[in-house]
Amino acid sequence: MSEVWHMSASAVARFVRTRAAANSVYAHVFRELAFDPSSRFPIARWAPIPLRLIVGAGFIQHGVAKLSRGPDAFVAILHALGVPAPHLMAWLTILVEILGGLAILLGAFVVLASLPMAALLLVAIVNVHLPYGFSSIKLIAVTPAGAQFGPVGYECNLLYLVCLAALVLGGPGPLAIDRLITRRM
Repeated sequence: MSEVWHMSASAVARFVRTRAAANSVYAHVFRELAFDPSSRFPIARWAPIPLRLIVGAGFIQHGVAKLSRGPDAFVAILHALGVPAPHLMAWLTILVEILGGLAILLGAFVVLASLPMAALLLVAIVNVHLPYGFSSIKLIAVTPAGAQFGPVGYECNLLYLVCLAALVLGGPGPLAIDRLITRRM
């Protein structure tokens, strides 16, 4: 019986040694494969800037468009969709789009600004775009007057959401006010 125990103990010890060696190999491989863009590709640290530019400018453009058409036009749309307190929600939406877009563009309070912006996108997906499917480009016809498109799906909203998530998870990158704030603390 003691031989069986002795063999089992040595087998266990051999297993533990083998496993420890394997784990150290796995750790080395993982360190080599782990994607740290700033260490392998120094230019990759600038990747968040185009995201900030397109998301920030896109949101600002949507907010300004609502203002230029007159907020009452957007209030009427929200009322038709059955949104409660359409006047308040219209103005909140416009403010989130303009101020949130500006914050993302500047890289200021990215995490804080992303929350209401993501909420707007999710509400738009569920209440407006979902019935029209994924695609944002639905070419119906090409006439002498130009291309005619059908209702827009949720593709662009989803892309905006992913860009916001990337900025929140990966940081705003260089030339961001958030970086200046973090350095001073």
